[in-house]
Amino acid sequence: MAKDKHNGGFLVSSQSELAHKEKASKKAKGGGFESLRLSPNVFNGIKRKGYKVPTPIQRKTMPIILAGSDVVAMARTGSGKTAAFLIPMLEKLKQHVPQHGIRALILSPTRDLALQTMKFCKELGRFTDLRMSLLVGGDSMENQFEELAQNPDVVIATPGRLMHHLAEVDDMTLRTVEFMVFDEADSLFGMGFAEQLHSILNQLSESRQTLLFSATMPAALAEFAKAGLRDPQVVRLDVEKKISADCKLTFFTLRPEEKNAALVYLIRDVVRSEEQILIFVSTKHHTEFLRSLLLIEGIESNICYGDMDQEARKISISKFRSGKTKLLIVTDVASRGMDIPLLDNVLNWDFPSNPKMFVHRVGRVARNGRTGTAYSFVTPEDIPYVLDLHLFMSKPIRPAPTEEEYLKDINQVTDKIEQAMANGVTVYGRFPQTALDLVQDKVRDDIDSSSDIQALLKASKNASHQYIKTKPAPSKASIRRAKDLPREGLHPMFKGELEGNELSALAFTERLKSFRPKQTILEAEGRAAMSKRRKGPSSQWVDVMKEKKAIHDHIIKQVQQQCSTVTEAEEEEPMSNFVNEMEDKETVGSKRKAKSFKNEEYFINPVPTNQHTEAGLSMRAELGFGSNRLDSAVMDLVADDKVGMQKQKVHWDKKSKKFIKLNNGDRVTATGKIKTEGGKKVKAQRTGIYKKWKASTHNKIALKGHDSGGNVGSSSGFSGGGRFNKRFNGRNQQRSIPNAHVPSEIKNLEQVRKERQKKATKQSLMKQNSKKGKNSGKNGKKRKSR
Repeated sequence: MAKDKHNGGFLVSSQSELAHKEKASKKAKGGGFESLRLSPNVFNGIKRKGYKVPTPIQRKTMPIILAGSDVVAMARTGSGKTAAFLIPMLEKLKQHVPQHGIRALILSPTRDLALQTMKFCKELGRFTDLRMSLLVGGDSMENQFEELAQNPDVVIATPGRLMHHLAEVDDMTLRTVEFMVFDEADSLFGMGFAEQLHSILNQLSESRQTLLFSATMPAALAEFAKAGLRDPQVVRLDVEKKISADCKLTFFTLRPEEKNAALVYLIRDVVRSEEQILIFVSTKHHTEFLRSLLLIEGIESNICYGDMDQEARKISISKFRSGKTKLLIVTDVASRGMDIPLLDNVLNWDFPSNPKMFVHRVGRVARNGRTGTAYSFVTPEDIPYVLDLHLFMSKPIRPAPTEEEYLKDINQVTDKIEQAMANGVTVYGRFPQTALDLVQDKVRDDIDSSSDIQALLKASKNASHQYIKTKPAPSKASIRRAKDLPREGLHPMFKGELEGNELSALAFTERLKSFRPKQTILEAEGRAAMSKRRKGPSSQWVDVMKEKKAIHDHIIKQVQQQCSTVTEAEEEEPMSNFVNEMEDKETVGSKRKAKSFKNEEYFINPVPTNQHTEAGLSMRAELGFGSNRLDSAVMDLVADDKVGMQKQKVHWDKKSKKFIKLNNGDRVTATGKIKTEGGKKVKAQRTGIYKKWKASTHNKIALKGHDSGGNVGSSSGFSGGGRFNKRFNGRNQQRSIPNAHVPSEIKNLEQVRKERQKKATKQSLMKQNSKKGKNSGKNGKKRKSR
């Protein structure tokens, strides 16, 4: 320290030290990995990997994990979820602990993902001495016994192979696990590993820290999280949020048989040729049918669905992402986590039954400041789902003006519609029927000319029936409101069609559709008979109908007047009327609801009025506060194949004596079977492999006496053995291997570290001995001189 002459004290630090401290504090305050205060070994592994700034999911989850809390994290594939749990795991484990057992367990749904996680974990833990083991199907059980005998700190496994080891090995336990990770948990449940996961969960200690990483949150997974996690913190990155203002929503009403022609018309005449379209359909059969149909029309497209081969899916998505193909037809199952940065349009060929799924689909466009359009085909059966969606988004909706309204005053009606759309009102309408009829005739001829497309059309229709049975129903209030909606006109997008004689022709055709004769059949026949001056029973019916009309005419007129006043109020105040309709306070059909006994001035409703707008969207639910943080995150996907749809149906449970919804066909019960990665169910019984391996390697382990960490071995096969004994497993002893007695000259990192340590201790001992020898020599000379 330097002396300060002015203050009479000592300077605490030099200018360079102060600058260094300021620089370090700035780094800690920033969003880099420095702010996590990681140990040097882990931080060096991150730098060696090339990471500089954490991703959003890493920035949100890693501080919570390091604090010791259980976490449920939801983010799309490729957002950095693997590093989000590997880095805190390596930081908490720090170094290898001999003879402690498994300290961290990571479960992956597939072998490929487990191998990828293992490789990633080794790269990040390059500068630590933590031992890692991989337990996946297809590998030799004996080799995995050898790896477990070295007391690994981290085990990355698939559920089937882990359950096989737990059933085979007597002294293998999961009570020592401190860090438990369920990676891609939605895929684990989707592949039918629910039973194994519950069994593994029961064998863990209660003091563990549990992490659950997933892309979506199915209902069964939410129940599992409630049962297995202690007050988890929920981190939702790709949550269902309000739609971006840069995304334009467009809804077209049409009949189901017109959807094929509408798709061709939309691609050719509405969307520009250089723009890309992502088309969502309900099942995988629709993807094949639409691709074949568009190919005949001269439009090239790619497909992607759940059962598709993984490599083929990658090729299709990469072609679409690079812009080589302009159309990609996908299902909801295959579209999860799909990130297309330069996507222009999304088309809902089949309207989704879940409002969250609609927002998830539409969220593919209008990203990073770009604009986009979301088109939706709406059949009469989909109208209640559209009302539920706008209730969820808290947006008003109204039909497009009819042709009669345009004929009265086209300028005034146009201004009113533009003003409503500027205020956020959704206006839905029809395609131009004349143009759609021309395209439909051509599409019908294409289908009739190809037997292959006819077979695909039949399969897609059958799949549609299954899909309608399995998808959730809309709310009853929306079904009632859909019946009372007035007839819609041509969509404002096609206002160029509303000119000249075409407008009159459209108005005439629409009047024909809505024509209702004033006379009944009995009256018409009776008057025809009277005109011919014939008397009979038909003339008697005329008198009966006259008497009926005299009684009921005034009632019918009152109802019509009430309906007209309601429609006028809707036009004047669409937003307030929409909210009132959503709360069921307005008229329903021709009957007004009975007056409630509650005085609205003093009565406080326990359900907030804006609950529908904030369901699943509140910040409290996102941050993990409140009791509904997991319930609000649930989003079930309807399967895209026949087998998955059948498994999603309800099943009668004998124990609970009620209907329950199966999770992909697997009930969480102890059946005594293990499901492998390939989908086969095998009985969980011992095969004796471990006993044979233990008997063949026990003598060698006893002769060795120490494991590779320098710890004294015991009689158990999982307390010693080292890497040297990998050559002496039971399989390799059956046949003679040339030069098997010659030890390997390749040294691993552990052996190099030990040799360096021995050399250092030997040199220190030699220095100590030399010092002792010099001192003893001096003392001897002195004694001689005395």
